[in-house]
Amino acid sequence: MTETSRAHVVVCGPASWNHLIVLDRLPEPVPHMQFALGDLATLGGTSAGKALHLTALGVDTTLHALIGSDDEGRRVDAALAAAGVRVEKLASERTERHVNLMTAAGERISLYLATPSAPSAEQVTVVEDAIARAAVAIVDLSEIGAAIIERRGGMQPGAPPIWTDLHDYDGSAAFHDPFVRAAEVVFMNDDGTDDPWALMSGCLDRGPRLAVCTLGERGAIALDASGRRWSVDAEQVAVVDANGAGDAFFAGFLAASLRGQGVDECLAAAARQAAVALSSEHLHPAVAAA
Repeated sequence: MTETSRAHVVVCGPASWNHLIVLDRLPEPVPHMQFALGDLATLGGTSAGKALHLTALGVDTTLHALIGSDDEGRRVDAALAAAGVRVEKLASERTERHVNLMTAAGERISLYLATPSAPSAEQVTVVEDAIARAAVAIVDLSEIGAAIIERRGGMQPGAPPIWTDLHDYDGSAAFHDPFVRAAEVVFMNDDGTDDPWALMSGCLDRGPRLAVCTLGERGAIALDASGRRWSVDAEQVAVVDANGAGDAFFAGFLAASLRGQGVDECLAAAARQAAVALSSEHLHPAVAAA
């Protein structure tokens, strides 16, 4: 496709309200006291992050997320609306909430305070129908994502392609396997492996045409089903917060792909977009303006 704005992307998965606490080091597993360097309540969720960056890049995007009618849900709604993100809200008994313990080096411990209620069959169908009309579907790791993948039953010729984000996948986690088998393109980071090339190759053996792995400050690499390799250096940027950098990278890559660019150009665009997230204490600077 030559015009990004003509390609409709459906994003399905988590949107949350997070409390970020910045520490000089992650806590040790013993009783002790630490002083926080700072804290912030803000929008979170891997799907919300992707939708924010895709929208900012001019991609016609709709986020489908389970969001409650509680105070946290209203904050999530307001932050997404102020950033111009189109949302199809799926009713939930509660809004997902995390406490993220962070360090300046990007280390993170996520504590889940609340998770959404289980999606209904009707809600899964609503998202399925939206995916059927999309150019690309991003199905993130989540209960509703797993339900969609289960109904889909792997890759389907002629259906809109699924892109998915495996995060810190180790190559063997059972929950991730159906997502790998259903996806055309898979993203991951190297937190769960000492050999990212082998990890990506193992994913490609199950069906995807392309795998991309982010390596933090060392940049990112990509591998296709024919064995061709690519790499990109990370952009030099003063890191304010590492939350959402992987989602921004994903969005930058997809937006460039929708413009018809090759893998090298997509990786470069992804690295530039990751820098946007790294330069903000929010998932995207648009959230700060809310």
